[in-house]
Amino acid sequence: MGALDGIRVIDFSRILAGPWATQMLADLGAEIIKIERPGSGDDTRSWGPPFLKTSQGETLSDAAYFGCTNRNKKSVAIDIATAEGQELVRRLVLEADVVVENFKVGGLAQYGLDYGRLKTLKPNLIYCSITGFGQEGPRAEEAGYDLLIQGMGGLMSVTGHPDGVQGGGPVKAGVALVDVITGLYASTAILAALRHRDASGEGQHIDLALLDCVIAALANQSHGYLTSGDVPPRMGNAHPSIVPYESFATSDGHLVLAVGNDSQFRKLCETMGAPRLANDSKFMTNKARVRHRDELIPQLSGMFREKTTREWVSLLSAKGVPCGPINTLDAVFDDPQVKHRQMARELPHRAAGSVAMVANPIHLSATPPEYRMAPPLLGEHTNEVLRGVLALEEDEITALTKASIIQN
Repeated sequence: MGALDGIRVIDFSRILAGPWATQMLADLGAEIIKIERPGSGDDTRSWGPPFLKTSQGETLSDAAYFGCTNRNKKSVAIDIATAEGQELVRRLVLEADVVVENFKVGGLAQYGLDYGRLKTLKPNLIYCSITGFGQEGPRAEEAGYDLLIQGMGGLMSVTGHPDGVQGGGPVKAGVALVDVITGLYASTAILAALRHRDASGEGQHIDLALLDCVIAALANQSHGYLTSGDVPPRMGNAHPSIVPYESFATSDGHLVLAVGNDSQFRKLCETMGAPRLANDSKFMTNKARVRHRDELIPQLSGMFREKTTREWVSLLSAKGVPCGPINTLDAVFDDPQVKHRQMARELPHRAAGSVAMVANPIHLSATPPEYRMAPPLLGEHTNEVLRGVLALEEDEITALTKASIIQN
């Protein structure tokens, strides 16, 4: 049994933040009923290439993007724009513990599926709303997208090289990181609300904003600004508070060096044949190295260019100096440590035969994440859920199908 076995979630969310949260709950054992629009479904089903392919190489309609965040879920295609569809969903909510949605503020009210309406039907319901700017405030009704929030929330102001150098300027993260972070906050909030419900019998509304989440996730950068009043600059791959903690060019590529304390710095200097640097008062402590980084980094850069990345990683790792290559994803999944941790998995898929999945990184000794189902086809579980959860008869399901209220 999974840790969340017996928890049922009605998932109205699309794209990434909400589905990331519900996939986390699904991996931990919750039953996720994903409500999708007949005919099109979650927007990311069409966000390709790449698209899934059959074992014969035929391209399918579902994109890999959809697959990254929708395993272990049941797809139920219901047209919530119809009164009959709305009633089906309300009946499903009565049998559930949690609702997750990422419509615009008030977007589900027109269907009678907002928190206020559903709370009257099920007072202990946990209802999680994910929006760009939150349920209240001057921008609450505006749509929020990851790139927009990376800019507005300050992440891009500290990501990228400084102005005035080659390639300088703000840069977004290479993935929709704000959505992922918000999804993780959402799953944590839902677990907290479930704990409170179990203790008190009381449900509640969870209000999560992408903007709030990225500001919180800026961690030392945002807290440092509040502490000092100094606006942090873009520093490329360098760290504002730790030196040397950045990337260096080698004779054949690059490596990352993460020296976190003075002992590691001394080992670095000894291995590089430069003990004089460790004994220099300007570099002996991290505080001093931060102050004199403009003198230290050029000296290290010159030495790193004398050997290959592999040679430096081998030498430094043997001495306990944290470092490593900058891997492309093919190298990532070929890494012996990554293979040992089984970060790539295969799941059987009804149309593609099998699909590759990135594993859940959580390791629990008693209730580990489960890999029960591949990301579903649109409406794959409509009949199963309507029969099993709502006890609908076959003639009722046939009538709903003919009326285009459901897709199966």
